[in-house]
Amino acid sequence: MTISPPSVLLGAQAPRVSTVPPRFSSAGQEAVELAASAGLHLDPWQARALDLALGERADGTWAAFEVGLIVGRQNGKGSVLEARELAGLFLFGERLLLHSAHEFKTSGEAFLRVKALIDNTDDLRRRVARMRTSHGEEGIELIGGQRLRFVARSTGSGRGFSGDTVILDEAYALTAPMMAALLPTLSAKPNPQVWYASSAPLRTSEVLKKIVARGREGSPRMAYLEWSAPQSAALDDREAWAQANPALGIRISSEFVEAERVALEEEEFARERLGIGADDQSGMVIDLGAWAALADPASQMADPVAFCMDMTPERSVGSIAAAGRRADGRLHVEVVEHRPGTAWMVARLQELRERWKPCAVVIDPAGPAGSLIAEVEASGVEVVKPSAREHAQACGQLYDAVMPSQGEPTLRHLGQLPLNTALAGARKRDLGDAWAWARKGVSVDISPLVAVTLAAWGHATRAHLEGRSTPWVAFG
Repeated sequence: MTISPPSVLLGAQAPRVSTVPPRFSSAGQEAVELAASAGLHLDPWQARALDLALGERADGTWAAFEVGLIVGRQNGKGSVLEARELAGLFLFGERLLLHSAHEFKTSGEAFLRVKALIDNTDDLRRRVARMRTSHGEEGIELIGGQRLRFVARSTGSGRGFSGDTVILDEAYALTAPMMAALLPTLSAKPNPQVWYASSAPLRTSEVLKKIVARGREGSPRMAYLEWSAPQSAALDDREAWAQANPALGIRISSEFVEAERVALEEEEFARERLGIGADDQSGMVIDLGAWAALADPASQMADPVAFCMDMTPERSVGSIAAAGRRADGRLHVEVVEHRPGTAWMVARLQELRERWKPCAVVIDPAGPAGSLIAEVEASGVEVVKPSAREHAQACGQLYDAVMPSQGEPTLRHLGQLPLNTALAGARKRDLGDAWAWARKGVSVDISPLVAVTLAAWGHATRAHLEGRSTPWVAFG
């Protein structure tokens, strides 16, 4: 009788959240092969990270000026950085690479790992002019003049250098003054790149939280790769462990994670092992990975549709959104207009109403746009005014359409940046026994999100009274 060995839970080799700028080719495979020649054999996820981060445009410059690499501790992100640094020195001809970490001991350890790879590889060692090993002066200089320096971060480290690549390890500890010291070193270079490598943000990681938010939104020149579990994941969910830890079953054992689960506080375990940052735990409502999976740039809805308009509390930006059903019955939401000021909103809404004859035009009387209701009604538009209870129902309906407790999601969207940005920064506030989107304490404009939420509610409550089913076309 043959006894089968117990199955080993393996980590996900693809990031749960990935946004990468368009590219013509990639130098990632060259970096992987060079690392292998030095005895650094990368996991599939590490090779994938290099392939995505080192995408090139048609002119040979990096598609990504910034690279965000968010993955839990001990998974092996240091090996990705080592491979990138070897490639920068020996393949790409970069004149100066700066590797910085929060502490001297961390940057020193990184230096020793790269030094060992070079020392053990004849072809690489022969190209080295000198190794600087003095504490605080660690670095490698090639005969051709290329240099790799290892520094601990401060408001002064990096000043005076003109680097091609900056590696910011332990990015959870970055501060604004540190960034001000390091990033200008890239300004005079024709093809610079900066890497942010870290586990999930701490509560105090203000710089990294902004980097994560931009990466999740799809910042135009950032390659963002995040291995994490969904914000709603149960801490004991082993599939979530695998999703957040690509090295699970390779260099991290399930047994060790079980021990961590017992030893660590829940917030610490969620951040360090599941990649759920402190802010994500305390406020993020809809998982960004689940939202991104529902993007369909070709999605169209059928008439009748519903509109809603909303604005920021200070009236600096306004949004008009639409919602309707697609031919397959799924809910479609999109932002029709999102632009500065509010003086344009009533005229644009009236134009849309005359053109599309919506089943509902929704404005929250308790929201910032409530001040425009009288003007909208005076223009001949009937306004549907949700109560606080109905507003809460609208938020719940949108949530259920994206993250249902059972079955498949029923919503599709176009992947529009204003809506993605709003969702990434949105938080909820209690509203009786339910909740609604919070405006206070958030740093983003959530008017696109509020507008699509209430437009979807307006459609759900009024569309059945219409009986029309005309194909929708893109707004113009």
